[in-house]
Amino acid sequence: MKYYSTNHQAPDASLQEAVVKGLASDKGLYMPHVIKALPQSFYDNIENLSFQEIAYQVADAFFGEDVPADTLKQIVYDTLSFDVPAVKVKENIYSLELFHGPTLAFKDVGGRFMARLLGYFIKKEGQKQVNVLVATSGDTGSAVANGFLGVEGIHVYVLYPKGKVSEIQEKQFTTLGQNITAIEVDGTFDDCQALVKNAFMDAELNAHMKLTSANSINVARFLPQAFYYFYAYAQMKKAGKADNLVICVPSGNFGNITAGLFGKRMGLPVKRFIAANNQNDIFYQYLQTAKYNPRPSVATIANAMDVGDPSNFARVLALYENSHEAICAEISGATYTDEQIRETVKAAYQETGYLLDPHGACGYRALEEGLSEDEVGVFLETAHPAKFLDTVEAIIGDKVEIPAKLQEFMKGTKQSIEMPKDFESFKAYLLKE
Repeated sequence: MKYYSTNHQAPDASLQEAVVKGLASDKGLYMPHVIKALPQSFYDNIENLSFQEIAYQVADAFFGEDVPADTLKQIVYDTLSFDVPAVKVKENIYSLELFHGPTLAFKDVGGRFMARLLGYFIKKEGQKQVNVLVATSGDTGSAVANGFLGVEGIHVYVLYPKGKVSEIQEKQFTTLGQNITAIEVDGTFDDCQALVKNAFMDAELNAHMKLTSANSINVARFLPQAFYYFYAYAQMKKAGKADNLVICVPSGNFGNITAGLFGKRMGLPVKRFIAANNQNDIFYQYLQTAKYNPRPSVATIANAMDVGDPSNFARVLALYENSHEAICAEISGATYTDEQIRETVKAAYQETGYLLDPHGACGYRALEEGLSEDEVGVFLETAHPAKFLDTVEAIIGDKVEIPAKLQEFMKGTKQSIEMPKDFESFKAYLLKE
């Protein structure tokens, strides 16, 4: 399948080119020319299929033309070695728990899939070394670093904003060593993302080393996130709750919700989506005004959503042919302050016993406030609450049990390279590598 750039100034690319390049030469994001609808028979029987079986069908629609069936099946099955259960929180509101993977965050799915697909392409091309640049506001770094750890022929550079990710998140990508380098940038997530984008556009750097990205700008990172929307629907259908299904997505860089919108375009019977923002509510404002006004991000307790210029907004526009009306017909928005997030975590815990992380809290509250009586809502619980230990414990006034996987990370020694936010410093560092 061919992929086009959202800026329409770069030549079409094959899947392999799109995955290895990450970003198109005109700074646009790659989009598939065709989004294949899945047959009705698939939806009729979906509740009887496993997560892996569902995901393989979806992956085949995206990647089947470009990757041999046995290879693709292996990639999917290896990626999804954990469950993503839909857990009832209260009547007609369910949590899709995306934190059962190795780093306890939703990005494990995309990170693990991309690592395996890129590894396949590198072997196929006979390349010696590909360098992955990834900016993170928290969970992307750990998911990508752990997904690529020890993968032959790939070196990962994780750029993250100094002092703006939780200690546990930081430990998950700064303690690994091997083929993972953590770069601590004196700035915001947007500064980290700008460094990555500028690196791709720099001719001297690209002549020096082979670069790609593992942010949700990469099609191999964001598209696999569609898998769990289909699985959520399957679980709700099995429970007899799939009619009038509303899915609420805590939204930062918008890769996650974009994958869900792709699912809907493929025939997934979701009535509508809600994009839940923290105070970085650029998309919410767009829905209200039809004007997109990016601005510097502000720090919140839902830090993985602290994005002031969401990269994947370009894909949302492309999907709906720049129609504000069409976007508003399928997506509504919500925005919450830190204080409202705290209120929600505390109230949900006291009323239901269910512990939300700050991002999931935005999703849960949006459903509480926005569901009609005949609708059932699923929100994405994007990371385990223990990843935000100090914040969550302070809110609920109680201890949070730290899963064994996280405890192991906490034992490691932090290794990072401090870096100013100017591109010349970053470029000079990479040229020495």
